[in-house]
Amino acid sequence: MTATETETSDVGGGNPVCPTCGSTETQLAYSVDGVPTNSVLLLDSPDAALSVATGDVRIRHCLNCGHTYNAAFQTELTEYSGQYESTQGFSSTFNRFHARLAQDMIDRFDVRGRDVIEIGCGDGEFLVLLCELGDNRGLGFDPAFHQGNVPIQPDTEIEFVADFYSEKYSDRSADFIVCKMTLEHIIDTGRFVAALRDAIGDRTDVQVCFQIPNARYVFGDIAFWDVYYEHCSYFSHGSLAWLFRNNRFEVTDLWTDYDDQYLIVAATPTDAPTEPSLPAEADLAAVTDEVRFFADEAPRRVAEWRRRLQESHAAGRTTVLWGGGSKAVAFLTTLGVGDEIAAAVDINPRKHGTYLGGTGHKVIGPDDLVDLQPDEVIVMNPIYTDEIAADLRSRSLEPVITPLD
Repeated sequence: MTATETETSDVGGGNPVCPTCGSTETQLAYSVDGVPTNSVLLLDSPDAALSVATGDVRIRHCLNCGHTYNAAFQTELTEYSGQYESTQGFSSTFNRFHARLAQDMIDRFDVRGRDVIEIGCGDGEFLVLLCELGDNRGLGFDPAFHQGNVPIQPDTEIEFVADFYSEKYSDRSADFIVCKMTLEHIIDTGRFVAALRDAIGDRTDVQVCFQIPNARYVFGDIAFWDVYYEHCSYFSHGSLAWLFRNNRFEVTDLWTDYDDQYLIVAATPTDAPTEPSLPAEADLAAVTDEVRFFADEAPRRVAEWRRRLQESHAAGRTTVLWGGGSKAVAFLTTLGVGDEIAAAVDINPRKHGTYLGGTGHKVIGPDDLVDLQPDEVIVMNPIYTDEIAADLRSRSLEPVITPLD
């Protein structure tokens, strides 16, 4: 890992050109070598997990627009296929949020009886909610779409395309375009949003809404486990608004949700770039300070966690992670630990018996903890702490519960 360096001295720091605004005023803030380039693939053996493709993380921060990105990212190293498994739909906490968010968007943007496109729809959970709660017609795009994983009412008008959304689908129009947890996987952010604006064409009545991870939550909390290869783009309020405004959108709202973990932008098409008008957009100085704070403090935080886990393991304590996804992979590979963690627990049954890329840790189900009797459960996302605690109590388990925050 590295401390912050200027773009004139950071040898090996990746592409210094910001993909959102094109500025070369970028600084290298954080580096990790040889991390898995795919962290949520279903890998059926330790050998498969240990032989996954790897790449480097070179987090750069733009001093012009505030965008933060992996300057070493290579799109061809990531895989979005039938092996890709990222649903959060087995969590009651997440499902309540999802239903509330869908209803909020329907009410906020009057999405009723409309044509809706979702870019990066996963297995379609959210698009189905939008269509069924608002009597809408849906079209979802995702190369990792799995047919039949989400129940759909027989009278719901919905279509899925197992492909990336791109210019070749510009003839498919919609009144409302939503994109959740996808933009952070795209390195050419400026080009992507410009192509979306071109696809919308002359229709200025289209509502666009994007949800992404909140960069200030990641960097301000020194959440190094939230920095992983597939997430190549990190936005604050200001940089996200800059991206849309510069590509001929009027930004009508910016807000956070899910305990500030998610950042959401609402926008409408315009004929020309627009000027900032929302108070939340003026965060360049603050997010720059937070990225620098992350750069300075992340190595110390990593060293503390490594020492803590090694001491716990030496004392004969059994520790597991709760959450067998990207956060767990980033946590383990950044720390470089092995036997210190006995397993990763996940409530998604599709993951049970698979292995985490890069380290080979087995993913087990909550029932397996009865035999394992862990002394400590590290919760990869603190928003699920109450749900996990209840799950453990239902099995008469009383380990120490440690949320990552």
